[in-house]
Amino acid sequence: MTAVLTEKNGAARPAVHPGGAPPPSRRRTGRERAFDDVPRWQIYLPLGLYLLFTLIPFYWMLLFALRPAGSTALVPWPMTGEHFSKVWNERSFAVFFQNSMIVGVATLIATTLVALAGGYALARFDFRIKGAFMLALLCSQFIPGALMLVPLFEIFRNLQMINSLWSVVIAETVFQLPLSIILISGFIKNVPVSLEEAAWVDGCSRFTAFRAVVLPLLRPGLIAVGSFAFVHSWNHFLFALMFLSEQDKQTIPVGLNTLIGADSVDLGALAAGGVIAAVPVVIVFAFIQKWLVTGFSAGAVKG
Repeated sequence: MTAVLTEKNGAARPAVHPGGAPPPSRRRTGRERAFDDVPRWQIYLPLGLYLLFTLIPFYWMLLFALRPAGSTALVPWPMTGEHFSKVWNERSFAVFFQNSMIVGVATLIATTLVALAGGYALARFDFRIKGAFMLALLCSQFIPGALMLVPLFEIFRNLQMINSLWSVVIAETVFQLPLSIILISGFIKNVPVSLEEAAWVDGCSRFTAFRAVVLPLLRPGLIAVGSFAFVHSWNHFLFALMFLSEQDKQTIPVGLNTLIGADSVDLGALAAGGVIAAVPVVIVFAFIQKWLVTGFSAGAVKG
């Protein structure tokens, strides 16, 4: 605590810090002083321009989705919901939305569970080909999904899984696993092994110690990996286009493609479909942004 000295006239003044330096709480680094010396408009102006550049496409999409057909107004007034009703009821977007939700949630669960097991093995066990396995996981990120379409199609055709949502779930999970395992491994390395050892001493098995001690500390990492897997599978177009040919099995990205005709494009319906596709992603990121930033920053730290 900082001592307070009382002068003869009754006024109080703070005690001088030993060595004549100001208290540590009042010291400012050179970077902080440089930031304080920068005029605020030099910070807010670039950020405002970037925000404007980012929001204009969203406003344009909402404009076409909410204004009546044939209108050229720059403000969606009077607003109408005819485009949303058209794509939801007439263009089967209710079915597309349900299929996309099934694929996204199933991919999230499968990716998280498998990555959790693989990440724990890489973080806690040493085996002969561990380095080669990590290198293989990293190299797999350089393989585009388009190169694997033909072998995956043949595999799913032999397994009679074409036109099944599970074919898309399996393909999405396989392509999400390498990065997810690497991230989960980094999260687990940040958890001290001594916490598990203390649980083992108390009589817990390895699985019980992991579930009671390690798993609660991995919440930011699991949310980061799961949200990334959900958003990627929700927006991915290629796998759903190749493996799902029946209309009642298609997902939202493929459904948006059906709104683009050979000779004309219904911009109002296309914009309404884009809003429907974007709303779940926006809601997910709005609720998990705190955990997402924490999770990715924690996974980037070497344990």
